[in-house]
Amino acid sequence: MFVYHPLAEPTRERLLAAGLDPDSVAALVRRAIAEDLIGGIDVTSAATIPVDQRSVATFGARGEGVVAGLGVVAAVIDTVCGGEASDVELLVDDGARVVAGTEVARVTARTRSLLTAERTALNLLCHLSGVATLTRRWADALEGTSATVRDTRKTTPGLRALEKHAVRCGGGANHRMGLSDMALVKDNHVAAAGGVAEACALVRGLATSIPVEIEVDTLDGLRVAIAAGADEVLIDNFTPEQMRQAVAVRDEIGPDVRLEASGGLTLEAARAVAETGVDLIAVGELTHSAAILDLGLDLREIVD
Repeated sequence: MFVYHPLAEPTRERLLAAGLDPDSVAALVRRAIAEDLIGGIDVTSAATIPVDQRSVATFGARGEGVVAGLGVVAAVIDTVCGGEASDVELLVDDGARVVAGTEVARVTARTRSLLTAERTALNLLCHLSGVATLTRRWADALEGTSATVRDTRKTTPGLRALEKHAVRCGGGANHRMGLSDMALVKDNHVAAAGGVAEACALVRGLATSIPVEIEVDTLDGLRVAIAAGADEVLIDNFTPEQMRQAVAVRDEIGPDVRLEASGGLTLEAARAVAETGVDLIAVGELTHSAAILDLGLDLREIVD
């Protein structure tokens, strides 16, 4: 039976510092390792590597991008290799820009366990770094404007906290984490409640302390949402010219309301959208379509 080890205290501290729950990360890692082993053992490593052999290995970038998820890598190593039996040295911080050849972590552990942990660690690291890299491209495109790129709930089931961490590492902002920490009144809610004002009032009546965002698709809808008391208004599928008009309406009747542009936005058009004066740009692809950043694990030395 495969033995799962607890997270070492330095790993728990790294995860907490990143705004991640160590116990949730540990549970995710265990599920990922179990999925890889499917109830058996790593037969290739068990057949080819002496049981007590120890090695030094490095995780390194094979392309240019932004790294995210190094604390999660440490959690994988701890879980598989044992926190007291392994040493994880993180060579850069989450959010660091890297180029091909940059080493991001160095690990000393039993070789068998290290190679068993390899794919799970890389799957998470490459994916999260891909999210951070794409987010950084958007953040760079918006630099010098007052707009911020923000993620959505279009996340991989089970990975939301990690993917939203990666967005922060890339210079983006997080929208709500789930359905309970912010209200987003969409067209179906409006239809069910009988109107925008009615929907907003009902939300306020149920949860007085959370922010309320209302989605609209016309300037008249924007006026109604502001009058209803929205904290934020999501202007969906507006053209840049319509966005400028929306900003003018907001500035006139609700200057404290934040405007979020959404709907089919592209990186190529990001700056033009930001220059309309909107505050936020919602981009689902940050989490649902980011290509991985290629990183790999290489054995550097057999130490005993």
